[in-house]
Amino acid sequence: MRIKLSFQIKLFLCLVAFSSLLLTLIGAYTYYQLDAQLHRDLGARAQVQAREIALIPTLVDTVKNNDTDGIAALMNKIRASSDASYIVIGDNHTMHLYHSEHSNLLGTPMIGGDNKEVLEGKSIISIRKGGIGVSLRSKAPIMDENNQVIGIVSVGYLKSHIDSLNARTLTQIVGSIVLLLIALFIFSWLLSKNLKRQMFSLEPKEIALLVRQQKALLEAIYEGVIAVDPQLRIITINHAARELLDLRQPASSLMGREISEVIQSQPDFFSMTQLEQDTHDEVCRFNHARVIASRVRIMQEEELQGWVISFRDKNDINTLSSQLSQVKRYADNLRIMRHEQLNWTATLAGLLHMQRYDEAVRYVEAQSEGAQEILDFISQRFSSAALCGLLLGKYASAREKGIELRFDPACQLRQLPASLNETELMSIIGNLLDNAVDATLHCSAPHDAVELYINDSSNELVIEVADRGPGIAAQVRDTLFEQGVTTKDKGDHGIGLHLVASHVAQAHGSIEVSDNDPHGAIFSLFIPKA
Repeated sequence: MRIKLSFQIKLFLCLVAFSSLLLTLIGAYTYYQLDAQLHRDLGARAQVQAREIALIPTLVDTVKNNDTDGIAALMNKIRASSDASYIVIGDNHTMHLYHSEHSNLLGTPMIGGDNKEVLEGKSIISIRKGGIGVSLRSKAPIMDENNQVIGIVSVGYLKSHIDSLNARTLTQIVGSIVLLLIALFIFSWLLSKNLKRQMFSLEPKEIALLVRQQKALLEAIYEGVIAVDPQLRIITINHAARELLDLRQPASSLMGREISEVIQSQPDFFSMTQLEQDTHDEVCRFNHARVIASRVRIMQEEELQGWVISFRDKNDINTLSSQLSQVKRYADNLRIMRHEQLNWTATLAGLLHMQRYDEAVRYVEAQSEGAQEILDFISQRFSSAALCGLLLGKYASAREKGIELRFDPACQLRQLPASLNETELMSIIGNLLDNAVDATLHCSAPHDAVELYINDSSNELVIEVADRGPGIAAQVRDTLFEQGVTTKDKGDHGIGLHLVASHVAQAHGSIEVSDNDPHGAIFSLFIPKA
């Protein structure tokens, strides 16, 4: 059965294993270096002692006279102050004259095979097996006044003595490594635990999944989103933000840049005084775009980690508002038709109550004839049921305001252009008719009729709306279709014609505005069918 370990345990075990291996290698290398250094130091010490002993005049005389008792008396004093394992004196025939550890070796040959160079007058350091075991030793020649080699001084440290020194050193190294390992165990456990807490107890796979999900969510969000760190450097930005701000660079090239280098805001949305508090739905300008922006602080354990800025195009809100207003107008049209129907029903009920049956019949016939005529015309000429409902509503609404909506006899619409849907067509016609009625109401009564022409008999859909209002002022004619531009004095205006122009442009059509003699304006729209 496969055991699944958590990230904390894996990290702890990896840190412990790596630390143990590293400390073991360091300990082995240190022991090797200390052992080599100890051999060099003891060899040098033995050599110094051997040379100094070989230069003692009394020793030279006693060796020359082969006085073993004199040699022993002299060397016993020196041996008492030396840390060497042994001191040996031999003659020029490599025979023992003195041995500090074994007096029974006197007269026996010095073994080890390293006496030849010494007899030639050289001082050596070697590791050999002698009479009492393997040792690190140094030998120096004893010279007479004629510089003739008359004897040998050997000072040595037994291998067992060196091993005991190394064992003491090794014990210290192992003790230090064990203490370091214990400290590393504690450090590794605390580090892995702290990392686990900072990762909100999530596994790396879970974090990777969250990162991918966050990236997908950011790209799926319609609003622009930018996150910055406490130094106001960009740490993430989604595609919608780059598109709204018209940033051509890839997101990777924007990371780490200060937000003020990327966005010029009016008013200053990123000043320190503004950043002290969160804000929602603030209207401002980012670069060239008018946006509605929000800013929220990122807090972790009462510590500021940065900010998240989200924003959307202000025009989108205005467009939505206009579309909602259009729906409201449809509802108003239905209310007007219902109101007219109630008035008609109340009048008919009054005539019947007064038993004026002939007048009631004539009233019903008159009302039915007029309503049926316009109903038959609209239903026969236009194939869209939604458009028929809109035109009937607009007809009733205009009549309630004292204005006749007059349809051109050549009106017809059998099929919508491919690039224009039914909702967009109703938005176009509804906004044009509303503007025409409002413009006509600006003139004194009696009001002239508003004329409508819709025809798709050629290769394009033609829509014309003519009014007898005051006309289009010269100062707004060039900017008439821009958002916010209006000739009306009050109310929520400046969006209808902008919507009309947007729908027509999307359908690859064109708009012409001309004067309607003697006064008024004519809006002509040409939308290709293909």
